[in-house]
Formats: sequence, structure tokens, C-alpha cells
Amino acid sequence: MTRTPQEVFADHGIRLGAGDLDLIAENYTEDAVLITPEGAYHGHDGVRQVIGRLLADLPDAAWQLTPQFAGEVLFLRWCATTAAHRVADGTDTFVFRDGRISAQTVRYTLTHRDA
Repeated sequence: MTRTPQEVFADHGIRLGAGDLDLIAENYTEDAVLITPEGAYHGHDGVRQVIGRLLADLPDAAWQLTPQFAGEVLFLRWCATTAAHRVADGTDTFVFRDGRISAQTVRYTLTHRDA
């Protein structure tokens, strides 16, 4: 049985928390595309690059997520805070296919936290 987008997204959150890029990449299709302001990244290597940068920017972050599902698409607004940085304007879009993520946009502004 194929996982629902909600099930994939819940699992994705668990895998992000573990920080294992190979484990995270398994939730994406082989031909996945991730689009960021810097460009388009493809396949599991692209997942590792984009998600690796996100995790490096926001280690041990406290996350606030506002997901909105519409069939096989998820629009996600998010904020995150670490000891040194914060993101107040994170937005991602996910497209799901056959129980995995087939496309994702990622956009956020990383700022230093005020002391």
C-alpha cells in the first residue's frame, strides 16, 4: 500500500530529526527535483545537497510548521530557531508521487538571532 502524503511528510520529519542524509533521501523518488533560489538539484544527490545545507544552517532547531495539504501537494510555511540563527519566512512546496516526494521547492532567509 502506498503511503499518503501526510504519512510521507510525518516520516520525513522524523528522518530530518535524525539528520541522516541517506535516510532522508530514501523518502524521495530517484528522479526527484529540488528547486531553490540558487538553482535546481536532481535525484538523491540533489536531496543530500539541499537538505544538507538546510540542516547545517539550522542545527538542533526548534521548528514551527504550518502544513496545508491539497491532494498530492503540500504547501508548508515554517519558522525555525537555533542558538545562533533563525528563519521567520520559510516556505516549501512538496509534490508527492507513489508514496514519496517527487518535487520540492525550498526557500528561506537565514538571519542571526538578536542577543
